[in-house]
Amino acid sequence: MVNLVAAQKPLMNGLMKMAGVQPYSVEIEPGTVMNFWVPCETVKKPGKGEKKVTHLEKPTKPVVVLVHGFAAEGIVTWQFQVGALTKKYSVYVPDLLFFGGSITDKPDRSPTFQAEYLVQGLRKLGVEKCVVVGFSYGGMVAFKMAQMYPHMVEAMVVSGSILAMTDSISAETLNRLGFSSSAELLLPNSVKGLKALLSVAAYKKLWFPDRLHKDYLEVMFTNRKERAELLEGLVISNKDATIPSFPQRIHLLWGEEDQIFKQELAYNMK
Repeated sequence: MVNLVAAQKPLMNGLMKMAGVQPYSVEIEPGTVMNFWVPCETVKKPGKGEKKVTHLEKPTKPVVVLVHGFAAEGIVTWQFQVGALTKKYSVYVPDLLFFGGSITDKPDRSPTFQAEYLVQGLRKLGVEKCVVVGFSYGGMVAFKMAQMYPHMVEAMVVSGSILAMTDSISAETLNRLGFSSSAELLLPNSVKGLKALLSVAAYKKLWFPDRLHKDYLEVMFTNRKERAELLEGLVISNKDATIPSFPQRIHLLWGEEDQIFKQELAYNMK
């Protein structure tokens, strides 16, 4: 039986290309490949005798990097924002490692590890300066990028995220939402589990048939072992939590009904 979510991907690719971005894979180092959506104008057609593009041109407009959350890969998360941004910006949408076909054989699973490889990938694409927009898990990666690479990250927009997932925040959130672990919440393995995630992650309750939920699970929740390790690597002890001094402008964009990261956390960060 055809997977309806997978079947929509060619259509998505076409729409995104019309919006101004197309997929491109970067081998950061042997064993580590990160997939990106990059500005179409930076991709040059292969030369005579070449089978594929071997290099990209540098972006010509200010760069915006859109970093996805834990429940979907990059372009699925940001599909509705890309077209509005490409007129004025060079838009890059990465798939973090173990999402959307991005892989590594390295054992590290921390947000720092994601940030380091994301920056390496962007540099290989010719990006020298950027504004980073991070949602949820992507916001924690974005904060690490800004902390470690202040000369690259000029400013940030963070939505529904925090500086770091401390054990106290993790315990309070899971207890309040009625989940026993982060994996139970963010790595559902059944239609019932996916519906439970969507019930707390989305403000408006949208109805989809169970078939579509099942197909979404098959396509969007791959690399389950590695993603479970990412969740384990996300939580740090309260005593290890620090507040960096960020030189960048940071815009916090929040839903007032956010059930995972309550608005109080945003005010505390501010």
